This record gives sequence, structure tokens and C-alpha cells, in this order.
Amino acid sequence: MTGDPREYRDRFDAVIADVLQQALRIAVAEPALMLTGAAILHRQRKAAATRRKYEKEGVLVPPVMMISLTSRCNLACKGCYQRAQHRAPAPEMDERQLASIVVQAEELGVSVIVFAGGEPLLKKNEILALARDHPALLFAVFTNGQLIDAEAADAFAELRNIVPVLSFEGFRAETDMRRGTGVYNRLKTASELLRNRLVFSGISVTVTSRNLGAVVGRDFIGDMLGAGVKAFVFVEYVPIEPGTEDLVLTDGQRKNLNAAIAEFNRNSPALFIGFPGEEGEYGGCLAAGRGFVHVSPSGSLEACPAAPYSDTNLTTLPLKEALRSGLLERIRAEHGRLTETKGGCALWTNRDWVQGLLVKP
Repeated sequence: MTGDPREYRDRFDAVIADVLQQALRIAVAEPALMLTGAAILHRQRKAAATRRKYEKEGVLVPPVMMISLTSRCNLACKGCYQRAQHRAPAPEMDERQLASIVVQAEELGVSVIVFAGGEPLLKKNEILALARDHPALLFAVFTNGQLIDAEAADAFAELRNIVPVLSFEGFRAETDMRRGTGVYNRLKTASELLRNRLVFSGISVTVTSRNLGAVVGRDFIGDMLGAGVKAFVFVEYVPIEPGTEDLVLTDGQRKNLNAAIAEFNRNSPALFIGFPGEEGEYGGCLAAGRGFVHVSPSGSLEACPAAPYSDTNLTTLPLKEALRSGLLERIRAEHGRLTETKGGCALWTNRDWVQGLLVKP
């Protein structure tokens, strides 16, 4: 890859378009999904052109925006990054503030909104309202799945531009060990509700040095495919909780994970995505607006959920202006140092450096 930053952005845009094309092929048997998916893909192409226009004006708009809707959760999972960060208490954005951010994001060319938490479905009604108001935006909701009942599944089936992504750790023993007794059974029930309504849904798996073999094994993948799962997101473990560094993937395990993802994409009727994935192809970490940004529950614009530092807040500043953040610009200017992924996240590995950038003029 050359030193031209436009090259990696064009490549990332192409990857997003390819993922959406794959999703369309997977959803070919369901006309409602096909119609919604075609509209989202069409908008992604227009959004990429919009982002290029703003880049010429000096505003780098990422294709993906992650929004943590709340710090609250109905579970207490071991190793949860939200709990481990010990953020200072701050009021959460209200419905009006959140809606304004999504409107601005769509106008600037953001293609995908990822809702996380805490547990985002604690704000289910807000998510449904936003999906209804923005039918050509794709909303991925990363959820522990415990609040998905028949009513929620009906709503997702009606809107179609929401993709619920349920958090599994493997089979029952692995999932319940981290997330609590009975969680696995409730996840399977939620998956069945979504499958019966032909909802395009996925799962998110935190991959550690201990569970890698199981979660990319044929038994687990086959079981999830049978449950109607259409997308698999493998998230490398980040040791935010002290004393868990042994759970981090080794270099060899990371290569094995990426190889397994590539094989599954070739041979399975589902999408397989790794995060952070092959960041070297993009010249380093895609956070800080190079590929995505993060919005905290209180509205702070951050480089990444694993780097809870900010110099701008979207409750007081328009998104277009906030994307000119000095902190984000300083991180991007030295993105080459963010290729160290011991711990699954270069920004977390270099968190002291990131925090130190806040004091620079």
C-alpha cells in the first residue's frame, strides 16, 4: 500500500460494500430483506461519495459510528470493558440529543451505526424510533440478548434495517461461566425468535487464547448456523481487566483466527468478520475516524470504546465540527505506531500515549 491515505479509505469503503453484497446474497430467499438490503447498499455508495466531498473540506467522516447508548446493563459479565474502565459518572444523552447525532451522521455520509453499551436494548424504544426514521441506515445492535422477547423480535422483523448481534462465548459452559447461569439458554431462545421471523441476525464472540479452538470449531459454527445466525463477529479479547493478559491471542492464534474467518466466508452461508482484523492492510488502527469513531453514553466523541478519552462532546458541538477534534487528528497523524496489537487493541496497548495527547495544544 502506498502512503496515500485515500487508498486505505477506498479499500475500506470497498470492504463495506462487499460485506453488504454478501449479506444480500445470504438474504436472497427473503424478499423483504432483499429490498431493505438493496436500499442500504445503494445508500452506502452515495454515502462514500459524500464522505469524499467532506474530506476535501478537511472533515474526515468515518463510514462507521459506534454509539454506546448506556453504561447500564442487566448482566455483570466477567471482564466487561465498560465496568473495568470506571468512567466518571455523567448524564446519559437524552432521546433528542441521540436523534440529532444520528441525523447529522447520516447527512455527513456515515453508513453504519453500531449500538453498544452497557446493554443497548435497555433503550429499545429509542433504537426502534431511529431505525424507523432512517430506513436506509444500517443499525447493528450488539446485545446480550436477554431482553429479546417476541415483541422485540416482531419489531425487528418489521423494520429490517436493524441487525441484532447476540453475545455468545461458545456453548453453554463457556457462555454461562462468563455471563451468568441461564444466559446461554435465553440466548438460544432469542435466536429462535429471530430465526422464526426471518430476521437477519448475528452473534458476537469474544475470542481468547482458551476458547479459540471451540468458537471456530465445526460443532459451534454448525450449531449457530442451524439456529439461523447469518453473521459472525469475532472480537479479539482486550485485557482491560488486570490479570487477564494470558487470555490474549498469540500472534500464531491471531493468524489462525483470520485464516478460519477467510475459509468460512468462502464455504459457509453466512458473514464472518474479525475485529480488529487485518489492520495492517489499512496502515494501522482504524479508530479515531480512519474507519470508525465512538460516542460515549454522555456524548463524548472518542477514538474507540477502548480509549475513553475525549476533547469534544456532541451534546454541545455539531458532529461536523467535532470530527475536527484535535485529539482525533493527533492520533491519526501517528497511526503508524498503532500496529501493535498485543491484547487485541493497539489503542488500549498505547493508552498512556493516547491520554498524554489530551494535554498537547
